[in-house]
Amino acid sequence: MNRRDFTSALLASGAASTLAFGVSARADAAAPVEGRDYVKVEPPQETTSPGKIEVLEFFSYACPHCNAFEPTLEAWARGLPGDVALKRVPVPFLYNADNFAHTYYALDALGLVSKMQMHIFSAIHVDRLRLDKPEEIAGVVAKNGGDANKFLAAFKSFSVATWVARSKKMTADYRIDGVPNLAVQGRWLTSPELAHGEAQSLQVVDFLIQRSRKG
Repeated sequence: MNRRDFTSALLASGAASTLAFGVSARADAAAPVEGRDYVKVEPPQETTSPGKIEVLEFFSYACPHCNAFEPTLEAWARGLPGDVALKRVPVPFLYNADNFAHTYYALDALGLVSKMQMHIFSAIHVDRLRLDKPEEIAGVVAKNGGDANKFLAAFKSFSVATWVARSKKMTADYRIDGVPNLAVQGRWLTSPELAHGEAQSLQVVDFLIQRSRKG
């Protein structure tokens, strides 16, 4: 979802939250094609996962497409080999971007991303909570077995603020204007929209991971 489309998506209410990307019409099993299924990152970006192939998901908790994509992404991530690192990057646009970026990095600092990610999405897209205040987000964390005080301390910490600033720079460096987007090894970008489906986008990522292994 990009900045322009977000406003109209809000007006579409529940229908937007369940928007499904079209299934690919390709009947053949051909390898993904540059310019059709993925694009090059120009210039290539440095990665921050030494010794591993880095996959970045640019996302927003406010994005209904990211919410729909999350279960598929989590299932895929559980099968990742040891030489691949998945990292998420909250983008600095769409609704409540600053709070949601702090939320993600606070959860990451506490080792709670895998436990809380779907609960945060659900609070926004199912329960329809705005989560304008850190204390409201802490309430969701506490409701789902986390420690609200530890979450708030992390949320307000200097280290989380530093990561939020980095995420803004990364979003700009990768020229991201819509989510979800997936970057592989700082060199390529794909998305459910570009690859014509959620599962297809991860098949493209798998292809690019193999390409990265070959140098």
